[in-house]
Amino acid sequence: MRHFLGLLLGIVMSAVLTAGAGWASQDVARGLLSTAGGAPPVDPVRDTKALVAIGAMAVAGLLLGLVVAGRVSPLATFVPSMVLLAWTVIYVLDVNRALGLAPTDPGLDPRIVQAGRGMQDLLAKGVFAMLGIALFIPVLMPSRWAGRHAEEPYEEESQEAAGYY
Repeated sequence: MRHFLGLLLGIVMSAVLTAGAGWASQDVARGLLSTAGGAPPVDPVRDTKALVAIGAMAVAGLLLGLVVAGRVSPLATFVPSMVLLAWTVIYVLDVNRALGLAPTDPGLDPRIVQAGRGMQDLLAKGVFAMLGIALFIPVLMPSRWAGRHAEEPYEEESQEAAGYY
């Protein structure tokens, strides 16, 4: 049961890290690009979109930290690490195919397109490769695969003391 819940958590983490971080990175990058282009900088206190994006990135980072450091099934880190590393390998082998996997079709909802463009950006800059490697490290620890052990070992009652009734 623990590994099944870890699998489900891994699927959720894959979506949070790809779509959530991709969407948030576009709004955060918007503020940086406006500064580089000579426009007045985006003040996160006055711009609610930037605040929400920073908050979404903080939540994604918090969930990432809880999954990596927490005592959950290693499948919770294995699934998103394989998603991110596989997408990075596809990017190395065929850039156009890897970038085509992100949802950037103009017919989609603008928020989904924004998330897709953010995913492409994070993939091209190597952020997904770093996250994939960081998520894979806990899988290599044998203690993560073993279940929790009781404080005191179970001792069987000897039959001599109990007697036969």
